[in-house]
Amino acid sequence: MDNFIPLSVPNFQGNEKKYVDEALEMGWVSTGGAYIEKLERHLAEFLQVEDIAACQSGTSALHLSLVEAGVKPGDIVLVPPLTFIAAVNPVKYQFAEPVFLDCDESLCLNPLKLQEFCEKECDFNMGVLTYKGKCVKAVIVVHVFGNLADMAGIMPLALKYNFKVIEDATEALGSKYTEGIYKGKFAGTIGDFGTFSFNGNKIITTGGGGAVTSNIPGKTDHMRYLSTQAKDDARFYIHNEVGYNYRMTNLQAALGVAQLEELPGFIRRKQKNYELYKKLFAGYELGRLMDFRKGTFSNRWFYSLEINREKISAPIGEIIIELEKRGIGTRAVWGLINEQKPYQSEPAYRLEAAPYYAERILNLPCSTGITRDEIVYVAKQVKEVLGACAGE
Repeated sequence: MDNFIPLSVPNFQGNEKKYVDEALEMGWVSTGGAYIEKLERHLAEFLQVEDIAACQSGTSALHLSLVEAGVKPGDIVLVPPLTFIAAVNPVKYQFAEPVFLDCDESLCLNPLKLQEFCEKECDFNMGVLTYKGKCVKAVIVVHVFGNLADMAGIMPLALKYNFKVIEDATEALGSKYTEGIYKGKFAGTIGDFGTFSFNGNKIITTGGGGAVTSNIPGKTDHMRYLSTQAKDDARFYIHNEVGYNYRMTNLQAALGVAQLEELPGFIRRKQKNYELYKKLFAGYELGRLMDFRKGTFSNRWFYSLEINREKISAPIGEIIIELEKRGIGTRAVWGLINEQKPYQSEPAYRLEAAPYYAERILNLPCSTGITRDEIVYVAKQVKEVLGACAGE
């Protein structure tokens, strides 16, 4: 294979240039313009929600959700350790305190561990859940790699213990439930707040960018207001609250409108490519391609190979470097957030699955533009590298 096969890159085969050129011609390039409203409207229609606010990133969407959820300094926010650190950093923006809870086999938050933590480690009096005397205000649930968390197990706990649920659907745009109580519901539309990302490696991109929605009446509109520096009077610059520079630009939104038109096709490609990988790794003893949750329709954003650690002891980093030499871009899952310097002193409750998967996951190339021949080449090279590591 002559060309390098990247892990995940954007795909611009639709109206991206046309719409961006139109935005330039209209002179609307900043945080005002018709494309922002158009993207919000089309996203809301796609996700079947009443309203959605476009913002600068998935991180800003999470921060706005925490603000709107009433998270204050000293409050507790329950978070996952196995995700990108941007899912947890906004907790610190609010001077709140994270507590790390374990994942299940989907790599998403384990509702049984959540229940156990609430029952055994917390007190619940007068409708307030507290941990070591501090109010448990919210939980951030990340739908990892396009998989879906067990929301049917999580939401009753939030209702019972009176904390807010913030869905991080930054990797799961288009994923939805096909069975159960939430049948037909998309990731990011079930909890109190839902956040999305359009970073360059996501299934659709605006370069940078994100979006946020809420099932609580009026909250989405208020988050939109906060994202524009809480501007009450644009002519005389009147601001009645502390706001943020979190609004998406019209140029980003123009790109996003075009990308959203392509989303159904992108998802079909992701699913088709996943099935090919699945076939190529069927019965493979040195690793297995991880499944997605039953009863769901996943966008299958990332493909994760779980390495057999009984036969392979080589660090993930060495495997990644060897594959790079062969023209293939792969990556490890993430370094556990609770082990990162800013979070080493924060409490982590009975982490078992998260460390297990952190040592075993290798993500494979998954761009929507990847070809069949490239996938076959990737699978062949991965098997050769893992085989060498196992002494075969």
